[in-house]
Amino acid sequence: MTTTAHDELREILLEKSVRTGEFTLASGKKSDLYIDCRVTTLDCRGAILVGEVGWEAVRKYLDAKGLRVAAIGGMTMGADPVSLAVGMESARQRPEQPLQVYTVRKEPKGHGAGKQIEGNFAAGDTVIVVDDVITTGGSTLKAIDAIEAAGGQIAFALVLVDREEGGREAIEARGIPVVALFTRTSLLGA
Repeated sequence: MTTTAHDELREILLEKSVRTGEFTLASGKKSDLYIDCRVTTLDCRGAILVGEVGWEAVRKYLDAKGLRVAAIGGMTMGADPVSLAVGMESARQRPEQPLQVYTVRKEPKGHGAGKQIEGNFAAGDTVIVVDDVITTGGSTLKAIDAIEAAGGQIAFALVLVDREEGGREAIEARGIPVVALFTRTSLLGA
């Protein structure tokens, strides 16, 4: 049997990023599961696979909905390697129409232009918002708020792992569809 890019990425996530035990999450919530996607997304092979699998999911969604988007990005730091990997793969696969990449700071920069969104983003752009892991959806929603405040429109959210703890529902309650490459269930099994 041939291993697909999705299967290989799942194996890297399980090996490098998934931990069980007792953890306190960014939300303050206690959990038996911790997923540090940065260990996978900052791994050379992991990044290539995130690009391939992520771009395939993005391409399918855009084509199915007949959408065009200008860029992909999200809250630094978790979204940064995911966005860049997907953007690079889009440039490889569709050089005539690649996704540009941007990043959202937690707070506007205190000097220079004082921007909260850096990179390839402009008011009026329709974009994809990214997160590596969603639990409550809080950081994704903060990125959405910043993008909308800067004049951007969100086509959908792309997440590497949906922990299935209410984040998807919170984001979708804002009218933004969520495309997850993995869910807790698909990553860990039933």
